[in-house]
Amino acid sequence: MNEAQLRGLTPSVLGVLVRRGADFAAAEDAVQDALVEAVRVWPADPPRDPKGWLVTVAWRKFLDATRSDAARRRREDVVDDEPEPGPAPAVDDTLQLYFLCAHPALTPSSAVALTLRAVGGLTTRQIAQAYLVPEATMAQRISRAKRAVSGVRLDQPGDVATVLRVLYLVFNEGYSGDVDLAAEAIRLSRQLAAAIDHPEVAGLLALMLLHHSRRATRTTPEGGLVPLAEQDRRRWDTRMIAEGVEVLQAALARDRLGQFQAQAAIAALHADAPTTEETDWPQIVEWYDELARLTDSPVVRLNRAVAIGEADGPRAGLAALAAVDDSVPRRTAVAAHLHERDGDLTTAARLYAEAAHQAPTLAERDHLTRQAARLNTR
Repeated sequence: MNEAQLRGLTPSVLGVLVRRGADFAAAEDAVQDALVEAVRVWPADPPRDPKGWLVTVAWRKFLDATRSDAARRRREDVVDDEPEPGPAPAVDDTLQLYFLCAHPALTPSSAVALTLRAVGGLTTRQIAQAYLVPEATMAQRISRAKRAVSGVRLDQPGDVATVLRVLYLVFNEGYSGDVDLAAEAIRLSRQLAAAIDHPEVAGLLALMLLHHSRRATRTTPEGGLVPLAEQDRRRWDTRMIAEGVEVLQAALARDRLGQFQAQAAIAALHADAPTTEETDWPQIVEWYDELARLTDSPVVRLNRAVAIGEADGPRAGLAALAAVDDSVPRRTAVAAHLHERDGDLTTAARLYAEAAHQAPTLAERDHLTRQAARLNTR
């Protein structure tokens, strides 16, 4: 069993311990200890029932830790009633664990960290490395998150929208260190889709697949940013695109439109176009209209202005952009692009330079600086 399959068992094993009466924080620590033991033991002696083995070992580690801590005597009723060994129960608490890790008491960053640890099965070191923070800092963040949800039972209804926002945050972190968070978010979204029949869960999975299909073409070998119009579409992952479109079509057929389905529909139209010029921009504008109705997000209005500029011309795009507040991230870059398309190269060069100073990442800053330099040399 590989590491991804092993991590896939984490939520169900954790759910068994919590349902038996274990405190969430202590149960999660015990499951992590059991995963470490599995990595050490299984290559030479693989179990016939991996989940059952993990449940047994994790429960024993929980009992050992509880019995050695006098301050936890309130758990003695649980400790003195150890279940008989046997196959692991078929009940799957994965969905409830998603809800627990996306609890409203947690900040978004804490919810993401706890989801990766408790549901994803990643170690604290792996999560810290992915977020480029010291391991001790991440350990404190996870400990605070576990304390915040320790008293929450697994029998309460959860908010699917909150869970999806957490998974989308994970996906947008992309890749750093030895953990590919985009791929991990897709794996967790597949797991969630298997646990709950919800069109927005499918919409998020489709959106991730469609975006991830272009990953290899988004940057140069040196790490430079490659805009969508300049990407080599021959290198897009067509199998991932086909899967994303299939998942999306099934979700849309249920006629319960949500923001992730609308975003995925826009991504699908981009994926379907052989070139930028052949993109169905009018239909993309229609989907942005739907998305604006669903979210009223200034970022959506910004992207809608770009689409209108492609569908109806740059001046129409600039007119739409006028309704977007100047403080919205990347607004200046969009204005530069539309002014360039309208032939006003002097204004475009100035705005590209301004946008470079506002850029949130080094790659984006370098790209915008080159755009300004390109126009200035003309």
